[in-house]
Parts: sequence; C-alpha cells; structure tokens
Amino acid sequence: MGGSCTQRRPAGRRQVLFPFLLPLFYPALCEQIRYSIPEELAKGSVVGNLAKDLGLSVLDVSARKLRVSAEKLLFNVDAESGDLLVKDRIDREQICKERRRCELQLEAVVENPLNIFHVIVVVEDINDHAPQFDKKEIHLEIFESVSSGTRISLDPATDPDINTNSVKDYQISPNPYFSLMVRVNSDGSKYPELSLEKPLDREKQRSHSLILTALDGGGPPRSATAQIEISVKDTNDNPPVFSKDEYRISISENLPPGSSVLLVTATDQDEGAHAEIHYYFRSTAQSTRHMFSLDEKTGMIKNNQSLDFEDIERYTMEVEAKDGGGLSTQCKVIIDILDENDNSPEIIITSLSDEILEGSLPEMVVALFKTRDRDSGGNGEVTCHIGRDVPFKIYSSSNNYYKLVTDGALDREQTLEYSVTITATDRGKPPLSSSTTITLHITDINDNAPVFHQAFYVVHVAENNPPGTSIAQVSASDPDLGPNGHISYSILASDLEPRALSSYVSVSAQSGVVFAQRAFDHYLVVALALISVLFLLVVILAIALRLRCSSSPSAGGGCCGSVLCSKSGPEIPPNYSDGTLPYADNLRVPGNQTNPEFNFLTSVEHCPATQDILNKDSSSVLLASVLTLSVEADKNAFKHVSI
Repeated sequence: MGGSCTQRRPAGRRQVLFPFLLPLFYPALCEQIRYSIPEELAKGSVVGNLAKDLGLSVLDVSARKLRVSAEKLLFNVDAESGDLLVKDRIDREQICKERRRCELQLEAVVENPLNIFHVIVVVEDINDHAPQFDKKEIHLEIFESVSSGTRISLDPATDPDINTNSVKDYQISPNPYFSLMVRVNSDGSKYPELSLEKPLDREKQRSHSLILTALDGGGPPRSATAQIEISVKDTNDNPPVFSKDEYRISISENLPPGSSVLLVTATDQDEGAHAEIHYYFRSTAQSTRHMFSLDEKTGMIKNNQSLDFEDIERYTMEVEAKDGGGLSTQCKVIIDILDENDNSPEIIITSLSDEILEGSLPEMVVALFKTRDRDSGGNGEVTCHIGRDVPFKIYSSSNNYYKLVTDGALDREQTLEYSVTITATDRGKPPLSSSTTITLHITDINDNAPVFHQAFYVVHVAENNPPGTSIAQVSASDPDLGPNGHISYSILASDLEPRALSSYVSVSAQSGVVFAQRAFDHYLVVALALISVLFLLVVILAIALRLRCSSSPSAGGGCCGSVLCSKSGPEIPPNYSDGTLPYADNLRVPGNQTNPEFNFLTSVEHCPATQDILNKDSSSVLLASVLTLSVEADKNAFKHVSI
C-alpha cells in the first residue's frame, strides 16, 4: 500500500512537518514523528497534535483508541483533540543524565485496524542549574621562587546543563599578583588557571585571598563562587611532568572489579620533599570517581565496580601530579569501554488480540511486539522466529518491530487454542536468545452441520399400539459451541402428505423422541403403501409410453409395442369418461401357496383407440401395467378387489 512520510525536524517548541495524509492501513511510518520541547514543561502542556500528524480525524482519536506507550510514560493523548500532552515532570538531567542529546522514544498505537507509529520527543535543555564548585574553599601553596607567568590550574565548576547553559566563563577578584586564564580543551570544556603576574615575596605577604566566580551562558546567567586561599612557601622551582599529556586505553566491560586499568607516571627534577609526587583526580565527574580509584602514591587506576557499556561507553578524567613543594601538572585519561554480548534480547508485546475467530482470513494481525538488545553492533542485532507447527507467521514491520499474523486455516473443533513461542536471538558470539509464549484462543463460528449418529433408523411397531407411545429416538451431534451447537429435530419429508403424516407420527424438537399419534393397522399401512407405489408406476409408464409413441407414430391404429398387447386377463370396457385411468386388479391365491400374487391389469379394446386416456390429442393408448408384490397373509384368505 503506498504512502509517504517526512521526518520531523526540531525547530521550536511545536513544529510539525507532515504534509501528506497517512493512509489508514499504512503498516508503519518510514521515519519517526519528531517533536521538540524544553524540559520542565508544565503538566498538561501541548507537545503537538499527534492525531493530525498521523492523518487521523478528531473522531478517529476515540474510535481507533489512539494512545501512546513507553517504558516510562511521561505523555498521554487528549481523547477529544488528539493532542499529545505532558503527563509528568520532564527533567532532562534526570532522564538523560550526561548524554548530550536527550530523546524520548514513544509508540503511538491505533486500532481498527491495529497499527503502531514511532514518535521521538527531543527534550531541549533550559538553564535550570547553576554552576557549582566541588569545594567552597581552595587552598594553594606557592613557593616564592615561582617565576612570573607561571600558571596554576584550579578545579573547575560543574554544571549539569549543556551547550550554552553550561559553564561559559570564569572571573577572579582584582589583585596585583594574579590574573585568571581560561583554558579550553578539545571537547569544549573550560578550566580556570591562575597566572602569576609578578614574583611573590613571602617576607612581604605570607598569603593571598581571592574569589573565583564561574558563570554559565544562560539568560540571565547563573553563577557560583569559591574562596581561594594562597599560602606562599619557600622555593620549589620544578613542577612534576607526566610521561604523556593524554593517556587512552580500551577495556572490556567484563573486567572484574578491582582490576588494574592504567598506570600514570610523572617525574620531578627536584630532590627531597620537593620531588615527592602524589596523584589526585581533578576535573572529574563524581560518577567516574565512584567507578575508578587512583592510588595517591603509585598513580595506578583501578575499577571499583563492574563496568557496563550499555550505561556509559567512555570515561574521561583529569589526573593531577603534585610535588612536595606544591607544584602540579595535569594529564588527561580516556578509558573506552568495549561492548561484550552480555545482554539477552528482550521481547516486548505492545498489543495482543488473544481471541481469534476461526475461519479468519490469512495475514490478519493478531499481535504486535518489538525486540530490544542493549548491546551494540552485531551483539545488538536481533532476529525473531516462531515454531513451524502453528498456523501463524511473523514479519518485520520496521526496525525491531514485528507483526504476528495468521498463516493458515483456524478450526476451533480441531484446536481450541495455540501457544505461540516467540524466540529472539542476537548475532553475538556465542549468540544469546530469549523466548516468550503467548496463548491465542480460537472462538467458535457456526461452520459445522449436525450429524445423525445413524444414517437409517428401522422401527418395528406392533399394531394397535396406544396413541402417544414413543416408538423410536433419533440422535444427532454438532461440534460447535453454544447456540451454534444447539440441535432441534423436525420431520422434513415423507411419502405421506404433511397432514396425513402428522396424524401418524411426531418428533420432539428437543429430545428427538418419535411418538405415535394413533394406533397403527398393519393391513391399512400395507394397502396405503401399495396404492402409493402403484400410482407412481402407472404415471411413469404412461409418460414413457407417450414419449415413445410420439417419437414413432403407429400405422393403421396398431399397437405401439408388443409389450402393450396382452391377450391374457380380463378386458376393461371402454366406457370411461375423459381424464380417468381405468384399471382392474385380481388377487389369486393358489391352494399350495402362502404368498398371494396381485395382478393389476389395465386394457382398452384391442389397442386401436382413437382417443388418448391421458391426453385427447394423442393416439397412444395405455394397455397394461403389471405389479407383483409379496405380502404376508393367511393362505386360506381369498379376496377379489375391483377398482
């Protein structure tokens, strides 16, 4: 099914670029719908008109049950307008922590038909945090022999806000000895440094007090201050020097806690206490300090806790080497975490129709689900499959999203329910997998006709039976459920007329019991059956004779066929009225026979009749019809019937 979609570009608080109408049954958006909002929006604030961006009308919002889902639901949909609203407090620093880009993944779900769309809400930073120094007071010791132009690094302030709202500048209170320099690293972070403007003289001034101010780039800017206390010491003219300005190492996330990670080393050309070097973390986040420890004397860095690539991919820290005279130098340490296949794929059912009508068409969607693997690369690529013994199949509707659809006939009478096990496997070495089982119940439709337990029922009834007596019971079954399987009984056809039939037998609609409505007479029943058969044969023979004679006209009034010229039996006089069928019957019972023989003879005078018995316009004549029937009778009985 065709369609189009446009990726939303953040350009303000509420901008939507979605120019084409989304088809109703379009499987999924080829790109996500994107919204951009500032953090800390008030509850109930409008993010965007989700219904409009999905091509839905206001009536479709409630009719198709538009809703959003996420691991932590911070948004909801207004059922009347289709607007996406803020449901809970959105704190970018709490949700996204140290990530530079903060995006919230949502799934918009509609029903009738069931479908899912991907929505991304970009949370923009606001200046809601002021810079902060780790220490309110900074104590420095500087030897008086330090030359002018010497720089002394200071601990920077931290600000959880990002971009322009983070720390932008530093200032220092005016004084004749020190000025402030701001060093900008390659990653854009800024660090304050004191620059000695003129030599210190301990004999004139033993200490100096300064105020350091950190400013962010917000509007209006926020700030923080720290007190700098400088003690002037005797000379130490050589600062420590690291073997590298930047250390970089890659380690596995499966490295056990307490393992040695990296050794940093610095040297000092001074002697004695001035050459004793101690190592410290500086300009390092608290989370990094909790994860790693630094041996103050040796410079060995170890991990204190288990590493997890899925939480943090890289740690950056500053290490300071300070000698006994107070001089220090810094180096940068970068630790990259390598991903291992330590997370099994997850299967998340987003929508499920657990009851399915039997006889449903193929490709009907019964469930929507997605997979997630926190690993990266091939370790995070997931494939899904289900067993081959179920009439269902899955296919991917978009990245990591799947549909479970019907793939065969469903018959509740054969299988009441299906347990479908979905297995997700990643491409790690060795691969990890996980499974989840869903139960699908098949609901009944009226697709089975009742079936009698016997094809024929032969009933023997004694004559002169009391009326109302049950003489038989028929039984049928229907595998359908409820009203579809409820059976009622009735008589549909018989060789008797309905009125005559109802005077003989009836059947209970609920139980199938057959009742005699009157007392039966054996001879009467035989006579009725005999007359019915006789009449049917006469009609058939008359039609056959007429067809034959009309196709072969006879000459000179002769017989139509030799079978019609009978010389035995009594002749029937031709004094009958038009439209009647004359016949005579004789019953002969020889003395040595127990079964009587009925001979029904019908004739006209020598066959050359000028008028058809059944049709005046035809020259054909019906001459004879013979039926022989065996019945049980007393051998002494003798009867002659003439009709």
